[in-house]
Amino acid sequence: MLTRRRVITLAGAATATLAMPNISRAAAINMRLAHAANEIHPGHIATVEFKKALEALVPGATNLTIFPNRQLGEDRQNLESAIAGTNELCGCSGVLFPLVTGRNALDAYQLPFLIKDYDHFSRIATADIGQKLLDDLEPAGLVGLQTTDIGQRHFLCATREVKSVPDFAGLKTRILPVPLHKAIWEGVGTAPIGLPYGEVYGALETKVIDAVEINVSSMLGENLWEVGKNFTLTGHYPWHHVIAINKTFFDGLPTEIQQAIKQAGRDSIAPTLEYTKKQDNEGRDELRAKGVQIFELEDLAGMQAKVEPIIEQWSSTSPLIKDFVGQARALI
Repeated sequence: MLTRRRVITLAGAATATLAMPNISRAAAINMRLAHAANEIHPGHIATVEFKKALEALVPGATNLTIFPNRQLGEDRQNLESAIAGTNELCGCSGVLFPLVTGRNALDAYQLPFLIKDYDHFSRIATADIGQKLLDDLEPAGLVGLQTTDIGQRHFLCATREVKSVPDFAGLKTRILPVPLHKAIWEGVGTAPIGLPYGEVYGALETKVIDAVEINVSSMLGENLWEVGKNFTLTGHYPWHHVIAINKTFFDGLPTEIQQAIKQAGRDSIAPTLEYTKKQDNEGRDELRAKGVQIFELEDLAGMQAKVEPIIEQWSSTSPLIKDFVGQARALI
């Protein structure tokens, strides 16, 4: 277990040592972290790993309560609550942060086919540019603590097999209604439809939609395998997850606790990615056992070519995104 003095050393802030005895173990700082995922989903594991890392760094100094399973709302509600300070922390889909805050740098993680796999994600998320994207949230009232991948996205269809790019044509496909996803899935040839995540199961069951771009963990956690039996492996982008804390609350904490919270965010990336990767690989066998057909897209290069221009288009909107793209390509 790390000692308090070791935390200060790791953070490079020896001046905080004098303040260390002033933090009373009896006066633990209460914090709430809300998210929408269930307990087997990597989004929940990310928050659990963050809590474990924080408690190891400053045992007894904080009391973090995690609220999973949409107990306090859907992703967007949890993010808005963290910005407002109603809850201190949130764990949310990274794609929502640009939508809610107006700061688009985090879109970079979902530029199509830019990030190749979980190891590549780890390299970029722990690089300086990964931290810069988190720091970009501060003007919106948030301190970003962790970005991790909670599952590479693939394609689930309830109405037909999708084995080649022409098979995507016209499929009513659920997306999160954000400009980047709309551009990608229109480019592929589907008919994208914005729909709340909690409505996906019923919409697939009733054929209101044909398909959803999804990860293995969500298929298992939401039982989507019951209503969709055709799963095509595309790996078009990661589903990045961000843990963030209200900046006003964070700024009011003792320096040592601030350092520990930031360090806990970094420390929780690797175990979360390990869980995600394992669940993705093993979950495919579980889906097959449940009757899901799993296909490799026959002309993946054709799908990549259709959406390649989007990378340059989005890079032109932000110096941070442009820098991210360059570093991601260099770190392959």
